[in-house]
Amino acid sequence: MCGIFGYIGSKQNAADIVFEGLKLLDYRGYDSWGVAVKAGDKIAIEKKTGKIGENKISLPQSTLGIGHTRWATHGGVTTANAHPHLDCTGEIAVLHNGIIENYEELKNDLLKKNHVFLSETDTEVISHLVEDFLKKEDLVTSVKDTFNLLKGLSAIVVIHTKSNRIVVAKNGSPVVIGKGKNEFFVASDTAGILPYTKEVLFLKDNELISLSDKLELYSLPDFKTLTPVFETINWKIEQAQKGKFKHFMLKEISEQPIVIKNIATTYADQISDLADVIKQSRGVFFIGSGTASYACLAGVYLFSKIAKKHVNTAFASEFNYLEDFLNEESLIITLSQSGETIDIIEPLTRARKKGSKIMALVNVLGSTIYRMADYKLLLGAGPEKAVASTKAYTAKISVLTMLAFALADKMEDAREILLKSAEEVERLLSSENLEKIEKLAQLLHSQEHMYIMGRGMSYATALEGALKVKEVSYVHAEGLAGGEIKHGPIALIDKGTPCIVLAPDDETFDAIMSNAIEIRSRGGYIIGISSKNSPVFDSWIEVKETGMPLLTQVIPMQLLGYYLALNKNLDPDKPRNLAKSVTVK
Repeated sequence: MCGIFGYIGSKQNAADIVFEGLKLLDYRGYDSWGVAVKAGDKIAIEKKTGKIGENKISLPQSTLGIGHTRWATHGGVTTANAHPHLDCTGEIAVLHNGIIENYEELKNDLLKKNHVFLSETDTEVISHLVEDFLKKEDLVTSVKDTFNLLKGLSAIVVIHTKSNRIVVAKNGSPVVIGKGKNEFFVASDTAGILPYTKEVLFLKDNELISLSDKLELYSLPDFKTLTPVFETINWKIEQAQKGKFKHFMLKEISEQPIVIKNIATTYADQISDLADVIKQSRGVFFIGSGTASYACLAGVYLFSKIAKKHVNTAFASEFNYLEDFLNEESLIITLSQSGETIDIIEPLTRARKKGSKIMALVNVLGSTIYRMADYKLLLGAGPEKAVASTKAYTAKISVLTMLAFALADKMEDAREILLKSAEEVERLLSSENLEKIEKLAQLLHSQEHMYIMGRGMSYATALEGALKVKEVSYVHAEGLAGGEIKHGPIALIDKGTPCIVLAPDDETFDAIMSNAIEIRSRGGYIIGISSKNSPVFDSWIEVKETGMPLLTQVIPMQLLGYYLALNKNLDPDKPRNLAKSVTVK
């Protein structure tokens, strides 16, 4: 969940390079930040709490440095708990992403050896363990032996002034290595490396890499030498910058028409290949977390309605408890933006042991889930840096739509629907429509509760819309199936309670409008998202029919969450307590 960046090379401004790299990664953790560089025989370090923002650093010139943006797990948000962490000598600095499950045991052993701890974190045991091992072996071996003692899923980055190198080891948490001219970069995300190089190596689980004037790669725990394989990423630096937009969230919402069009026009062959795999499987299961889980639910409706095929879905974090029926003919289709979500990786690992096949729809080349999959497809949404996912969600829906139509041998129908939907999304992003939703946000900004209601495929959209609102504006928003209103939730409706009603002109229209009338008769304030206005609506957002409401209805709710956040003086890119990639349990 944290941002990691490191540099070693011929340039003397390592501190500045690391600092700027962290700014590109601050969406991964923003409780605190810190930078450490080699300064002679000691480590010079600067750490602060809060977002890295417009801060400046004043560290000495150096060719070796590492930095970190923290999302707190062990220990409060304090300067002492911010990474990097030093050993007793001040010659070793450590970064860490993950959780060390046995850190108390390790810490107690180190305390008996008179090591002095300055923080409440689990991470600090790493620097002291490396310090101990260094008394009898070199840095690379010391990091190897230290890492082999750690229980849990972690990535660690270690520098040592006398060794003049960066050593990295990982199991679970993502790490990517960038190769430049006479220099190497370390990051927890390719977005941090984009300004410097497109040649990257995705470190695999149980691998250790040593970076100095050369690169050495080893397997763990056996410490065998491996041959590094670099890949070329095709993302552009402009995609990872805000450009003319004030926030990444609005930028990424605005990029959705391009994402949908790209999938509609260039993905047919890949989709056909995946559809053939699905046809041959006996038992198909969608799993995802957060936004991806709602895309999975939408996929269940799409496969039923269009392909006449039954699939199951579950939150990835719950799938471990539903795995007993898996076998060698099962197919797990997993959806993930980052490809690093631990709640997905864990059940996939268990499914593989049962012989099940894995299909991954992910947005990041070389990510853990991408590498685990037997069949894979990149979503092609480009870098998504706002914590609340928007364009990656519509990319998933676009791919699932094409898959469903491919299973029904109607691929051309999918292409036409997606292109028509992209045009409607463009219209919904017009300045006139943005102004309308901004005014609605002003009207609703003092509300503490909000309900979003849909039926059929629109139920999945209601859940995703509610997630967007609560993620970035901290308004309690609840997504509901229209038919369930009378079975309890209607007791929550009071005078003026906002309720967004998703009413596409399909088989759900009459029933959902009946639910809207029930809520309005009890004082609810009805906001209709529909192609047709109605006297039932107190406010109406027009969304024209395209044949795929999943791609269009969600846009007003993404925008509503965004503008609600602005009205409350919140940062929509970095909501409290959340991080972009959930890499710890």
